[in-house]
Amino acid sequence: MLTIFKRSNTNPNNLWVLIRAYCATGSNSNPNNLFSRISPLGNPNLSIVPVLDQWVQEGQKVRAFELRRIIRDLRGRKRYTHALEISEWMSSKGLCLFSPGDQAVQLDLIGRVRGLNVAERYFNMLNEHEKIDKIYGALLNCYVREGLVDKSISHMQKMKEMGFASSTLSYNDLMCLYTHTGQLEKIPDVLLEMKKNSVTLDNFTYRICMNSYGARSDLKSMEKLLEEMESQSHISMDWTTYSTVANLYIKAGLKEKALIFLKKLEEKLHNDALGFNHLISLYASLGNKDEVRRIWGFQKVTCKKQLNRDYITMLGSLVKLGELEEAKEVLEEWESSCHCYDLRVPNILLIGYCKEGLVEKAEEMLEDIVKRGKAPIPNSWAIIAKAYLDKENMGKAFECMKNALAVKAENPGWRPKALLVSRVLNWLRDKGEVDKAEDFVSSLKKVDALNAEMYQDLIRESEEAK
Repeated sequence: MLTIFKRSNTNPNNLWVLIRAYCATGSNSNPNNLFSRISPLGNPNLSIVPVLDQWVQEGQKVRAFELRRIIRDLRGRKRYTHALEISEWMSSKGLCLFSPGDQAVQLDLIGRVRGLNVAERYFNMLNEHEKIDKIYGALLNCYVREGLVDKSISHMQKMKEMGFASSTLSYNDLMCLYTHTGQLEKIPDVLLEMKKNSVTLDNFTYRICMNSYGARSDLKSMEKLLEEMESQSHISMDWTTYSTVANLYIKAGLKEKALIFLKKLEEKLHNDALGFNHLISLYASLGNKDEVRRIWGFQKVTCKKQLNRDYITMLGSLVKLGELEEAKEVLEEWESSCHCYDLRVPNILLIGYCKEGLVEKAEEMLEDIVKRGKAPIPNSWAIIAKAYLDKENMGKAFECMKNALAVKAENPGWRPKALLVSRVLNWLRDKGEVDKAEDFVSSLKKVDALNAEMYQDLIRESEEAK
């Protein structure tokens, strides 16, 4: 531990990062594994550069393939800031090869973390010989992510002129753009262009196009495309595709056809917990309680352990089916086995109680959780506040909102709904409770819950209420 203090010339925050990194290399971790030091450091506000510098100071080797693997893992977990820090450290230190592919990843991360303008500047600063197809593709992805149709199409046209538009990913990006901007009718044309230009169609290509047909109630075209997909030797049919098809049939009210593909989905599952979650949710959408229970039991036997995500899916399905008592039993099972008490799990049952008008029972449940020493999150209290609001019990809604704001400081990402805030403020105003209203607004400001956007929302809500 002392070597960390002696070698680090960092501010206290970065020093704390180093200490946490050191602690992360205990008996269950390999201290000579860089990933084991970086992975636990989840706070995006704390730089991980000191951890990388410390690694070099210890005389450890810097391997490009390991850094790429860590960046890929961080991107998969949406830790883009840390992924960008590693990418920029990798390129600036010159300790290992920084390839054009690495530059493309860096450009994409810059777009996510610092915005499109900075990503464009990065692209323009590159030498022409560095602007390979992957670099152009990364900038296209930035345009697509921002929903910029004209820029995306113009950029794609330039890629075609340069011979850079032969990748499946670029065409899939274009399909995603049309999906997000509601131009679903253009998606089949992109697929036809891919076929014309001999661009390989992958599973994602087919699914995007099938979803576009389903959204436009063109199930015949969707079925024809599915048959084509199943006939392709290079396509490996997976549970995700059958989940997509089953969901489209459910939305169209075609229960029998949906059941056919739910069976195909199940055949492809193996031990994929996420696939089990999809299957359970789809059976719940069909109102099939027996199949929900069967698949849940099958998942518990097949998968080594159930994560919080799995319990959230099962609880949500039982709530959707109106099986609140059974949901309570599943919640108790989770509580007896969980290592990390995630309030998002019991929140599902809180929502279920509130939807059934059992708001008092929901509040009693939350108070019991707090009595057992579990730290509440603001959204738990906000769920109950909204239920009291629907019952016109403004006094209780006000108290619950105060509780939500009291714990908001520990949950900086949460923002109260403008409707809740405006209704409470209007109620206090109508009662002449000026002091309480001022205290409430002060509480909002103290925890940074009253920003410019919410202020505008409050004005709008107030005007609509008149």
